[in-house]
Amino acid sequence: ASPPRPVSVEELMETARGVASMTLAHEIVVNTDFQIKPRELPEHSLEKNVRHIVHKAFWDSLEAQLKEDPPTYDHTIKLLGEIKENLLSLLLPHHTRLRNQITEVLDLDLIKQEAENGALDISKLVEFVIGTMGTLCAPVRDEEIKKLKDINEIVPLFRAIFSVLDLMKMDMANFNINRIRLMLMQQSGEYEREKFQEFLEKQPNSLDFVTRWLQEAADDLAKMQSKMPPCCSDGGATGGASALCSTAVQNLAYLKLLKWDHVNKPFPETVLMDQTRFQEIQLELEQLLMIGTVLLVTFSAAGSALVDIPGVAEKIKTITKVLLTGMHLPSFNLKESLATIGEKLCAEVNSCLSQHGFTPFSAERETVFKGQIQAVANPDNAICKLIDSRIQKFLENYLASSHQKSLPAVPGGLGPIQRELEEIAVKYARLVNYNKMVFRPYYDAILGKILSEEESQLVGKSEEL
Repeated sequence: ASPPRPVSVEELMETARGVASMTLAHEIVVNTDFQIKPRELPEHSLEKNVRHIVHKAFWDSLEAQLKEDPPTYDHTIKLLGEIKENLLSLLLPHHTRLRNQITEVLDLDLIKQEAENGALDISKLVEFVIGTMGTLCAPVRDEEIKKLKDINEIVPLFRAIFSVLDLMKMDMANFNINRIRLMLMQQSGEYEREKFQEFLEKQPNSLDFVTRWLQEAADDLAKMQSKMPPCCSDGGATGGASALCSTAVQNLAYLKLLKWDHVNKPFPETVLMDQTRFQEIQLELEQLLMIGTVLLVTFSAAGSALVDIPGVAEKIKTITKVLLTGMHLPSFNLKESLATIGEKLCAEVNSCLSQHGFTPFSAERETVFKGQIQAVANPDNAICKLIDSRIQKFLENYLASSHQKSLPAVPGGLGPIQRELEEIAVKYARLVNYNKMVFRPYYDAILGKILSEEESQLVGKSEEL
């Protein structure tokens, strides 16, 4: 590939702004729980200390002005002006009457004249402000508004008013985000494509990793198909079709993201904004794989006795999940945790068997069971590989049927983790389908070249035969 052309600082800044806007729009669309939240500064941080000192100086100055004889209202009038702007910013277009009331009551010129003539009634203005805030706030802020009415000192009251106004502005921002989400979902695909194209024009090699990613998927799929007998050729996601299917290649490529080496392997450019999400799903699946394997080992060891006992599967699953918490942290010791899981589950299984009239594990059987649980830590563990292949097959089938009404059945052995697996599948498919929708033109262009080359190679081999 040719080296990217030099770009100016201005072009880089413009591109950065475009990517930032695209990222925000993408976050709002993909993350249905996206909300603006109050920014919490770290305790004892320099920024928090400076902010505290500046704010304290201002409020102390305000209190000193109000204690003068006669009082000075310079700071007070400025605060009323800020409150007025905040209230006006919370209004919707149909709030015409309320807008007129705010403008009339918080007329700064009139307030200045009243202050100069000693006729300013701050309590009356504050009462109007709190009443207006109560009219505009979301129900969740009713309690904060009620508390404002119980504050009698003016400085603490002003501080509390601004604190609640900040929350109300955040509520309004989140309301607007929810309101525009549907519109963004309709338009963000085109918007993201447009922004990505602008980025691509400045960095022409920005699809190199995507090309490599799709090429690897196509190669892997071709190998799978070559190993399957012709009678199994059904044109499915991993069927033995003579020519590769673009959708099957893409689905396999997305499945590969769930086994990605995020430390040593660059992530494809088109899914870069969702790398963290794919990584989180990958970690969730790895934990679910361990839980599913432990459950299968446990039920296999106990035989059919445990199957019909209500709640036992959930209890075993909860114990295992709790003891596997943090399994991706560097400090986590999987072997030790599995040893503890073996001990806990052995006691739980024996208790359940005894309570329901079955024979508990013998000492020898306990030792074998605990050993089977500890063996789950081995990457080559046969049961673990079986569960993993079934999870991957379910996700593959889920992608293939995600636009259909009927969803694929959960493979055998995954029943105890069906709910968790389906929740992950829904989240995963939403990401994949949105990304496909946005970047389909790029994938079609790249795969057009890849698949034509693959087909040429297939034709060449058939002619040799």
